[in-house]
Amino acid sequence: MKKIVIATGNPGKKKEILECLLGLKDTLELLSLNDFEEVPEPDETGTTFEENAALKAEYYGKVLNMPVIAEDSGFVLEALPEMFGLNTKRQFQAKDDMDWMTQFLDLVVPLENRKATFYSSLSFYDPATGICQTVLGSTTGEMVDFPQAPLEKGIPVSAVFRPEGQDEVFSALPGAIKNKISHRGQAMQKFVPILENFVG
Repeated sequence: MKKIVIATGNPGKKKEILECLLGLKDTLELLSLNDFEEVPEPDETGTTFEENAALKAEYYGKVLNMPVIAEDSGFVLEALPEMFGLNTKRQFQAKDDMDWMTQFLDLVVPLENRKATFYSSLSFYDPATGICQTVLGSTTGEMVDFPQAPLEKGIPVSAVFRPEGQDEVFSALPGAIKNKISHRGQAMQKFVPILENFVG
């Protein structure tokens, strides 16, 4: 059974990635960064989600000398395009997810236009071949006034983002539906064939 490291410390992202990889659970042993001695995080110097995902995959793959899955994600608000994006998680100095959400809603609720697009880029790097493969997924919707589901650790904004064509926010949707239509789910649908090819 081949081993792959999911290189994220975000529990919400890791949970969604694992859910999308259930079909490969009998052929892959999925590890996390917690299975290794602490590795310093790389500087995310890319100018796109794809560049940052690839940067992280190659960095951890070379440090750990193992195949790695890395992800970079965020969202863009149509009304405030200069904010969030690649700096989504660093947009506010927040002590926890609730603090981040409070600051976010203070900014968003007064806006007339709350349209937003989420992006997720996944990258797979295999140090044995030196090949890095990267995909991108996206989902469009709008932000609502207040959390309509419990905050998910590491991905709090999922509780206030309602994707197009749905009556509920991300966090309130059944996992099967969310993983089909979400930005990360869209990326995983493109990504799974890469892993299937790796498994052989």
